[in-house]
Amino acid sequence: KYLSMHLKSLLEYGKTFIISCMGQIATSIFSFLSIIFLFDKFGNIEGYTFENVLICFSISFFGFSIAECFFRAFDHFDGEFDRVLVRPRSIILQVLGLKVEFAKFGRCLASLVIVIWVIIRNPDLLETEKLITLTLMAIGTIIIYASLFVLKAGITFFTTQSLEIMNIFTDGARDLAQYPLNIYHKWVKNFFTYILPLALVNYYPLLYIIERTYNKLYMFLPIFSIFFIIPCYIVWNIGLRKYKSTGS
Repeated sequence: KYLSMHLKSLLEYGKTFIISCMGQIATSIFSFLSIIFLFDKFGNIEGYTFENVLICFSISFFGFSIAECFFRAFDHFDGEFDRVLVRPRSIILQVLGLKVEFAKFGRCLASLVIVIWVIIRNPDLLETEKLITLTLMAIGTIIIYASLFVLKAGITFFTTQSLEIMNIFTDGARDLAQYPLNIYHKWVKNFFTYILPLALVNYYPLLYIIERTYNKLYMFLPIFSIFFIIPCYIVWNIGLRKYKSTGS
């Protein structure tokens, strides 16, 4: 019902919705062009080819776009939160329903087209195990970014307003994950492996797909992203218990 209401309201301003989608597609295209220009100049990055990096790029953008579409409401708390608390329904479900950004599907569509284009250029990606790995990477990426939005909301209960520094771990992580993480300093890869486990859904499965490792454990590492939900949900619940109404 929430989705239906948001979609109906968007279609009331159909042209604006289409323009917003086109803007999101343009954002992805310009990011895609920057990678093309980079590889046109240097040929490869630390031995990673253009197609290798495109897998990272497209999966990162796809997962972030889906998470942003459905979980961005956690980034926009206001004085209406009291109304959510007095309704006899799940608080998380209600927050999800406050804001659904269908326009983000434009970016999602663009990244999906890039994935299909990469697969067409590399038929070996159609192997069952590699397709499963790509699917798990996409699902795991959605889980990581969605959990980050929930974590960000939980912290907001203590800071009274959204912290811009948290965008480092959402928008910043998305941009960083466009490339294989071992091209950065070692501490960056370690941070995104043990603290914010983005490497488990992006970098390590990529190594299996491009056959830099034949360890099948790398194929299933994205499944462990589900454990990242736990600390984010705990912070959310602690913040919820500490919440004090403004009385507005």
